[in-house]
Amino acid sequence: TRKLADFMASQGVDTRPEEVPNLKGDEARAGFIERFKAVRRLTTQIDQYTDLDDAARAKIEALIPRDSLRAFSAQYLEVAKRLQEHQRKTDDPDDPIQQLEFEFVLFDSALIDYDYIMRLIARFTSQPAKKQKMTREELMGLLASSARLMDEREDLEAYVATLAEGTPLSEEEIREGYARFKAAREEAELARIAEKHDLPLEALKDFVAGILRFNIFNPDALTALFRPKGLGWKARSRAELALMEDLIPLLRKRAQGQEISGLEVYEDV
Repeated sequence: TRKLADFMASQGVDTRPEEVPNLKGDEARAGFIERFKAVRRLTTQIDQYTDLDDAARAKIEALIPRDSLRAFSAQYLEVAKRLQEHQRKTDDPDDPIQQLEFEFVLFDSALIDYDYIMRLIARFTSQPAKKQKMTREELMGLLASSARLMDEREDLEAYVATLAEGTPLSEEEIREGYARFKAAREEAELARIAEKHDLPLEALKDFVAGILRFNIFNPDALTALFRPKGLGWKARSRAELALMEDLIPLLRKRAQGQEISGLEVYEDV
């Protein structure tokens, strides 16, 4: 923790999770990644010791409280996601950001998986408002601190924000409600993209569905999507690039970690 504290001080910010967004530039963000990764690696090793007495555990907790560790982990994942985008857009081997290894496995608790979160949300809705064991903010913090839930994080947080406290929902109701909520968000995002690029929504849906059916990008289908506009090849190329820039995050999310063959042409632009 000393190296992390010294680094944060060198950047002119306090060693608090909420100060991480105030780091200036990707080099500073990369510095945070390297130093907090070392902290997380150490805490992971400590967690493997089962014979620590209460005094030793209290001393460790004083050095870096669990709530603080979780909040820093959430910031780490947010910064890592941003720097991953940087990595995707450059293939310069001398770029220091390109050398970063994020070691997401350190943040991938086997205890915090999708099923666990569904049960936790169900318990959250069932607890009486005056006898809360977990607040909405604590639940959000847990969602943000797990690498396993990175791709689901925004949807889960938005869904939890809609739930009324003290209105009990079963785990099955939570699962079904979340599935509907996520589908509606994806539909709204596609509608936004279709309107922005002046494309028929149904045609855009078919295009996306065609890609995800076999996780293969078909450039001919993209050309066909813009054919009714009668654009020249230069204008069409610009329009295709602009559309794919907006679609790639949605496609990655819908692919659930699986690679989409042929998409790298647009990811590297």
